[in-house]
Amino acid sequence: MALNQRTFSLAFLIILTSTLLWASVLSHQPGEVCEFDYIGGSNKGPTKWGAIKEEWSKCNNGKMQSPIDLSTNTINVVNSLGPLNREYNPFSATLRNRGHDISVAWEGNVGSIEINWTKYLLKQIHWHSPSEHTLNGRRYDLELHVVHESLNSNAKYAVVSHLYEIGPPDAFLSKVSGGIKELSTGKKEIKLGSINPDEIRNASGINYYRYIGSLTAPPCTEGVVWSINKQIGTVSQEQVMLLRSTVEHCAETNARPVQPLNGRHVQLYSQDPSSMPIPK
Repeated sequence: MALNQRTFSLAFLIILTSTLLWASVLSHQPGEVCEFDYIGGSNKGPTKWGAIKEEWSKCNNGKMQSPIDLSTNTINVVNSLGPLNREYNPFSATLRNRGHDISVAWEGNVGSIEINWTKYLLKQIHWHSPSEHTLNGRRYDLELHVVHESLNSNAKYAVVSHLYEIGPPDAFLSKVSGGIKELSTGKKEIKLGSINPDEIRNASGINYYRYIGSLTAPPCTEGVVWSINKQIGTVSQEQVMLLRSTVEHCAETNARPVQPLNGRHVQLYSQDPSSMPIPK
């Protein structure tokens, strides 16, 4: 009789454990946690974004979508653009796991950037791995988007992009990596205290590409002014893997495929274009 009780208890424990494990697996399925994903062939992948919600329709039918390939054949050197005019200040920031990416958002007036006499306030930064924009077909290991929003009612955006390849660690990512590790335990956000956006690599934006595109994730809003830093930075493999392991599995590689140029022109501003060949 005692043997039968032990056998029953063991069987019950196995069933209970299996049930809990299966519930855990189900809770991490793409359909349960990912509003959209980056998985090829998925019914929530990049080619389907525009059909998920009506307000995301631009993702499928827009003509000025991002990212794009920055090809030598489509680039014109335009020195009249001038360097990027930025005024940033240290301010309280929050690190967030948004599921599809890791972001740092500032809670007040941290500063702005001025483009074509329009002021855009800095809102947040986030990372994509691998890079979304490509240079002559080459995709880099990481891309950082610095997102600004204008003050007018149209809520237009200006995004400054930085590309990275594997090498020495990026100093700004090192500064927030402890917080990212905390997010990997299941937390959704962490207060970082005062963070200075000027600590982001090459904040001066001396040499950059410029074109008009869109947000690279739903709702894929168009009319975004893109400025892609021409100098390639470095990031460690460990830093890239930390970002990938912290987001949802549907966004471990969260780069949208490059979009058709559709006749758009890409400009290059460089203080000395003769000494700055376009990467091949």
